[in-house]
Amino acid sequence: MSNTCALIDRLTALSLANQLILERDLIYTRNRLLTLLGELEYEKSAPITTDLYETLDALADIAVSKGIIEDILYAKDIYTSTLMNVFLPQPSIVEEKFFAAYDRNPKEATDYFYHLSQSSNYIKMSRIANNVQYKCSSKYGPIDVTINLSKPEKDPKEIALLKTAPPNKYPSCLLCIENEGYAGTVKLPDRANHRLISLNLNDKDWMLQYSPYLYYNEHCILLSQKHEPMKLTKDSFYNLLHFVEMFPHYFIGSNADLPIVGGSILSHEHYQGGHYKFPIHSASVLFEFKIPKFPDVDCKVLNWPLSTVQLSSKNLDDVAKCTDFIYTTWKDYSDAAAHIVAYTNETPHNTITPIAQRSGDQFVMNVVLRNNRTTAEHPLGIFHPHVDVQHIKKENIGLIEVMGLAILPGRLLEEIETIKAYLQGKSDTVAAYHKLWADELKTLFVDGSELDSLIQEALGNKFVRVLEDAGVFKVNESGLKSFKAFINTLK
Repeated sequence: MSNTCALIDRLTALSLANQLILERDLIYTRNRLLTLLGELEYEKSAPITTDLYETLDALADIAVSKGIIEDILYAKDIYTSTLMNVFLPQPSIVEEKFFAAYDRNPKEATDYFYHLSQSSNYIKMSRIANNVQYKCSSKYGPIDVTINLSKPEKDPKEIALLKTAPPNKYPSCLLCIENEGYAGTVKLPDRANHRLISLNLNDKDWMLQYSPYLYYNEHCILLSQKHEPMKLTKDSFYNLLHFVEMFPHYFIGSNADLPIVGGSILSHEHYQGGHYKFPIHSASVLFEFKIPKFPDVDCKVLNWPLSTVQLSSKNLDDVAKCTDFIYTTWKDYSDAAAHIVAYTNETPHNTITPIAQRSGDQFVMNVVLRNNRTTAEHPLGIFHPHVDVQHIKKENIGLIEVMGLAILPGRLLEEIETIKAYLQGKSDTVAAYHKLWADELKTLFVDGSELDSLIQEALGNKFVRVLEDAGVFKVNESGLKSFKAFINTLK
């Protein structure tokens, strides 16, 4: 009993320090927590110094010991989110505070909402801290690499439950607005402590939230209030540009709308943004050009592995229309010599990944050309990671990777340790799909003190190859000649 009360006191103290509640709320929140823990009595205990995540984990363990919840990770997550929801105001009050802060300064509004999302444990910072992150050099500039460890593996009990659980109908998907406050199930994550901000952009209703597993600073998601599939249209470009007009300190981009080159969720219209400078934002310029229809828009081709046209102008409307002009031209463009075919019968292959930002008084749009055609030689996609790099990255190259952040699977961390042992002669066993790469590394391995940097640089080089494979016009003499041939059609 005393340990339970000490943990309750600690959680309320942390929430008070994080400005989730005020002194006036202490007794109320304590009593709500006592109820959720099946306690009717309270006694003052000696203070403890656990952090937020340790406190929640300990309270979840108590709930398991009392039979309130099962000893399964998803059940603990649902329970701890329910505990934290005690400290959160209703969505309407969160919005009221957000827009009051916005009236003072847009950054103050996002700072408030970001802090709320972190301190309520909706954004699981303790798990995100497990990710391995570093930068490595490349001929295109610095590249970001992350080995993603923030999503814990499911245990056998949870896997068994997943197999027998009925299909979910509500909410329809992970991005639907009906997730706000939803407790969660074995199939759907905990969202009791989830809050959204309603926005109207380009005469359409949207919701703003942060990603619970941040891939970068202030990783936010702008999602349609309606459950409708991803589709790129002229409106998409206006949506992005109006967002950065409203939040000039953020970038925002859209995944492409076709399989292979699109993101992991194509069933719900959404965009991803945040307060982060990606490698693509620092890319140098290969050459500049003008599109006669848009004399006030500056056009540049970036020195970037994925074929990117950067547009900039003080006029939002000009940038949106110019983006759409490039998009509609590209959709019907074919160049057999460059392996670009716009259609197979009625199936389209060409699309773009658009990324908007502000630079002073300029609206900037990076237009990344994509193609999802497959062949017998490249069944997963001609402009997709090829077989020799798939041991590192086989998944779709979506918006985040396009911008130069590698999100590599958590399995690599253990596999890298095996490769290190192989290089040092401590083991003669390495996974078959890594064998060729490991043998290449062995020819470069000299000094054990440099082993970590060797592996990191090699992973970075592999990711650059992944991006180069996804580029429709390669950054070489023949590729740039083909790129210019496309640009010459923008009349």
